[in-house]
Amino acid sequence: MSDERRDPRGRQRGAARSSGQRHRTAQAPSQRRRRTDPARTAAYDVLRQVDGSDAYANLVLPPLLRERHIAGRDAAFATELAYGTLRLRGRYDAILALCVTRPLDQLDAEVLDVLRLGAHQLLGMRVPSHAAVSETVALARDRVGAGPAQMVNAVLRAVDRTSLDDWLKRLRSEAPDAVTALATTGSHPLWVTRALREALAGNGRSPDETADLLDADNASPRVTLVARPGIAEPDDVIAGAPEDVRLEPGRWAPTALVLAGGSDPAALPAVADGRAGVQDEGSQLVTLALAAAPLDGPDARWLDLCAGPGGKAALLAALAGGRGATLVANEVQPHRARLVERALRAVPQGIVESLRTGDGREVGAEEPGAYDRVLVDAPCTGLGALRRRPESRWRRTPADLGVLATLQRELLGSAIDAVRPGGVVAYVTCSPHLAETRLVVDDVLRRRDDVERIDARGVLWSVLVPGAEIDLGTPDGGAGGLDVQLWPHVHGTDAMHLTLLRRTR
Repeated sequence: MSDERRDPRGRQRGAARSSGQRHRTAQAPSQRRRRTDPARTAAYDVLRQVDGSDAYANLVLPPLLRERHIAGRDAAFATELAYGTLRLRGRYDAILALCVTRPLDQLDAEVLDVLRLGAHQLLGMRVPSHAAVSETVALARDRVGAGPAQMVNAVLRAVDRTSLDDWLKRLRSEAPDAVTALATTGSHPLWVTRALREALAGNGRSPDETADLLDADNASPRVTLVARPGIAEPDDVIAGAPEDVRLEPGRWAPTALVLAGGSDPAALPAVADGRAGVQDEGSQLVTLALAAAPLDGPDARWLDLCAGPGGKAALLAALAGGRGATLVANEVQPHRARLVERALRAVPQGIVESLRTGDGREVGAEEPGAYDRVLVDAPCTGLGALRRRPESRWRRTPADLGVLATLQRELLGSAIDAVRPGGVVAYVTCSPHLAETRLVVDDVLRRRDDVERIDARGVLWSVLVPGAEIDLGTPDGGAGGLDVQLWPHVHGTDAMHLTLLRRTR
């Protein structure tokens, strides 16, 4: 539905303004329409749940749209409004702070969310100004009252008087330094921006790419599917898709398919029955690399140490089945273990040896040398997946790194203990932060003399789609050029990190 149709009085008001007339209404302000359209209301309710209960937008929005029967263009509008506002919250807060007469932290949270939604419509979407302002004011009347609605009206009109380009120029000119300017205009916390710059440099890339990386984090990612080998092949998934669903081969992984447009992956029969699933292409690549890494001796028993929510476990199980190997999937959280069970539902019986609920830090001591391949998809800050979970950037703090780094070291140590001599461990994070990647591995290796890094870059090259050329940065960029770091702005994937280790004795 177009925004002119959302606001049927828009053309009349526009004509009145162009002729010099002032639009007036016979209704008193208290009698004017108080309700906004369902799409904007849904976006607002998502923001409130994200803020009020630490919910994730990708888990809240889809069921809310179904419950309210919001579909088609209205659903797409609500999705872009909610996600775009969450991604660009930092930028909009900096602009709003220049238009509000008191500090933003003194505003009610509900009012601030309304203002952010309005700012995104004005500066980040192709919504006519009159519709953006009037509908957001109506939302304010409906949800926070007539008094705040008047303030919302005044602030959004002030926002609208300046173009986005001019706002960004002003934010850059008033920033104390270049990195702060990048953080503000690129809508990332300053500590995250600094960490991403350091990670780029530490992996053989130029810090000048930071702006492109922030832009990639702020772009809506395409949905990528995995066709689980031996259970479903990409051609089979494409052939079984409904006529209105378009799929394209992935860029890097032979198992990957990209969902074109705004199609619902659940509409695909292969996804509905578990033969395929939604999985980032970078996540597929690091899983394929573990399965392809050369090892010495038998290759019969694999372990996913931190298996939730199950995407990598399901791909590993499919790969293991093709080799006559079995998989043990371990997950510490019961609710995530249930997600793993669902992800594995299409795997033929006998391939998954067991699905356990237990602490991965204890597996190495309980089953020393019991596995040939071990995946450690370690809990992390998730800074590599900010385009998919935009609210994470506003929730994480530098203090999280210390707690997570300790856990990451313990899990990696347990994985090395659990793999047999000659076997391989993949240390994976969905974060490029050096404190969660190279520094963790370096610290663990300093304390052991029974493990060595192997060439993860070479292994990754071996699993690519034939003919694909991938830019992994300069060879001397970090860990002697052996580790892999993927990037949203370079590879179109989440910023997955991969280190491959071989137990030597």
